[in-house]
Amino acid sequence: MTTYDDRASLTDLTATVERVRSSVEGVIEGKPEVVRLSLTVLLAEGHLLIEDVPGVGKTMLAKALARSIDCSVRRIQFTPDLLPSDITGVSIWDQQRRDFEFKPGAIFAQIVIGDEINRASPKTQSALLESMEERQVTIDGQTYELPSPFMVVATQNPVEMEGTYPLPEAQRDRFMARVSVGYPSVEAELQMLDVHGGASPLEDLQPVAHAHDIVKLIDAVRGVHVAEPVRRYAVELVSATRSHPDLRLGASPRATLHLLRAAKAAAALSGREYALPDDVQALAVAVLAHRLLPTAQAQLNRRSSEQVVQEILQRTPVPSAPQQSGFGGLGRAGYGQPPRRLG
Repeated sequence: MTTYDDRASLTDLTATVERVRSSVEGVIEGKPEVVRLSLTVLLAEGHLLIEDVPGVGKTMLAKALARSIDCSVRRIQFTPDLLPSDITGVSIWDQQRRDFEFKPGAIFAQIVIGDEINRASPKTQSALLESMEERQVTIDGQTYELPSPFMVVATQNPVEMEGTYPLPEAQRDRFMARVSVGYPSVEAELQMLDVHGGASPLEDLQPVAHAHDIVKLIDAVRGVHVAEPVRRYAVELVSATRSHPDLRLGASPRATLHLLRAAKAAAALSGREYALPDDVQALAVAVLAHRLLPTAQAQLNRRSSEQVVQEILQRTPVPSAPQQSGFGGLGRAGYGQPPRRLG
């Protein structure tokens, strides 16, 4: 297993992520962009919502990502009778010790797979709010820290499906990105029949990275530079959702932060130490659309949140590259971090 110093370099990041990507793509055929977005969210310290119709590989994608990393994994099957204590844990009276003993719930893992999250009641879904935002759980006044890295990968069927509950706005806002797997191409489906026909490839999937590796890579992503024009561009995109006539609820400041973190992770995956407006553009729909609520008129006109974000991207001017004289080693188009002056 690869070892690291205090911080992983971009070379280490690229090599490790390539191993994880190849491992996941060995199970999920023909969806490289979906796998890349999943890895982007992982390195950006976010949570991923996979939404699509049944049978397209939502749970398979979540399990393949989890098994490719040597870390603790727990799966929660969300059902209408699932209780909040099943997720967070519960304090039980110990007769011998004459005291309460805390029994951790399924949330105490480094990667938590929430299968069909929108089949549980809103009360049960809300049990994830504290853990997803603050990475801790509070039970009976006692706070318990969650392990690192920590990521929730949740799957859900579209809200039109039978027996589903819409996710609360606060719950959706805590997911960094939403992705749809979609139906495979004919060639990919034929390959799937060959690979999955005899036995599930998950059975032979072995970890190709350690949890310690992921922590180091996350630390490396934090060091990616984001120039002021790129930060302003992200703020302008998010602000535009709050005044758009087709939306009754725009994106929150948390969405801006998630968009910036995802852009930094995408830049690192591309081998860059600086983020570009292209990174923000490529991730805007996945990061913003699921947080937005269209107006009733927009729904009657069949205007989706994704269409609104695409329209905002077209209307918002892309920032020009900053011009900085007297500095060497700037990144592409001047977005790189200039070296520190000595003295």
